[in-house]
Amino acid sequence: MSTIHNKAEKGQIAEAVLMPGDPKRAEYIARTYLEDAVLVNDVRCAYCFTGSYKGKRISVMASGMGSGSMGIYSHELFHDYGVERIIRVGSAGGISPGLKLNDIVIASASCTDSGYITHFGLPGTFAPAADFSLMRKAAEHMEANGISYQAGLVFSGAAFHYPDGFFGKWAAMGVLAVEMESAALYINAAEAGKKALCLCTISDNLLDGGKFSPDERETAFGRMITTALEIA
Repeated sequence: MSTIHNKAEKGQIAEAVLMPGDPKRAEYIARTYLEDAVLVNDVRCAYCFTGSYKGKRISVMASGMGSGSMGIYSHELFHDYGVERIIRVGSAGGISPGLKLNDIVIASASCTDSGYITHFGLPGTFAPAADFSLMRKAAEHMEANGISYQAGLVFSGAAFHYPDGFFGKWAAMGVLAVEMESAALYINAAEAGKKALCLCTISDNLLDGGKFSPDERETAFGRMITTALEIA
């Protein structure tokens, strides 16, 4: 049952998976929020833990950075491990004037310059989008608990470093924030007939240069993580 990227056996990964990019964040979430968390994969340090949250069986697995890494792990979770729902809990760079550090973005759909979709051979342009039921649950949970958020487009980049002025063009089209994994996740979920959602906390403001420290990136996303756990 295991793959070359994941040594977990059949049944060791829950139907609902939270996916931060950072392995350290995956471990932090598991140790902080899950009961009886057990490490079921550590191949290439893509840590995967399975435990429970308020009686619900949930796994947390690191996706790594970029569409290639997210593409591998989410594909195998959906196809080889029977996962039904993946919620990405990540960081993002804000490019909308209305966003500030620590704000939460629900990625309704994902713009991208990645070529990840090309190997599906579609006769047109595919629009990677979130599962509406998960998106609605996330919005309802945050509204009920007084958590502010914005829902809308994100840009899922194939790279991290871009030339000056690049993101301004996307911001002018109403894109809220920049990250690297949502497009591949949404594409894989669509292909597999499964559910996916990307929640991001703004850790960098690309307009004014504000940013979280490395420690804050690992631990400062409590409201987003709690939301994901509640709706998973």
